[in-house]
Amino acid sequence: MHRNLPMLLLRARELMMARFRPLLTAQGLTEQQWRIIRALHENGPLEPRQLCALCTISSPSLAGVLARMEDLGHVTKERFEDDQRRVRVSLTAQSAEIVERMAPLLEAEYRALERQVGAQIVDDLYVAVDALISELAKGEEGEPE
Repeated sequence: MHRNLPMLLLRARELMMARFRPLLTAQGLTEQQWRIIRALHENGPLEPRQLCALCTISSPSLAGVLARMEDLGHVTKERFEDDQRRVRVSLTAQSAEIVERMAPLLEAEYRALERQVGAQIVDDLYVAVDALISELAKGEEGEPE
């Protein structure tokens, strides 16, 4: 009988977030807000549907989070000139400054994690999770297995 992998992944996520959540809270950010800021920082301006996929946030939730983030000055939204139904979300200078402030703190936390569990375990975990996501995504896209 298999162990409960979804539950194990949730438990691992919660233990990881316990390390990082105080850093986000100190910046006045929620986890969802940080995922959006990080996705925009790493990818540049994105459409909401792209943010939903990258950040694993449902569309209805994303709409509310983006509205609050816009009110707080974290993001801007602009319509595409050629299609007014489409919106592009971008980081503001304020959010770029948050990313710069957070970078050394996050790196320090990752170094602490590597000291605690070992750099090889962290490296192996990246490889395993990337492979799991890649293979599961193939199944979702209807590609042959």
